[in-house]
Amino acid sequence: MKRIDLERMSTDDLWSLHVEVTQLLQQRIQAEKQQLEARLKLLEAPMSGRRAYPAVPPKYRNPDQPSETWAGRGKQPLWLVAQLRSGRRIEDFRIKKAVNRR
Repeated sequence: MKRIDLERMSTDDLWSLHVEVTQLLQQRIQAEKQQLEARLKLLEAPMSGRRAYPAVPPKYRNPDQPSETWAGRGKQPLWLVAQLRSGRRIEDFRIKKAVNRR
């Protein structure tokens, strides 16, 4: 690569060199950005959405509102929190498993 003696260049020459370098850098940055965005699209394609987890059957039911259930995962629902604060035990709300009799 050719070495440029910047100290000997005039102000006008330095300024025009600056303009050329700035334009060249902008073009290269834009080209690299487009390449990276294309790679990112390829990497994101197979990862569309979250991993599918199986449905978990409910373990607890609100006796006052039987349609309200909780599987025991994540944050406790408000109806259960209120009942627990009033002194009831979590086992009072457990859904009884059906017994298979043969």
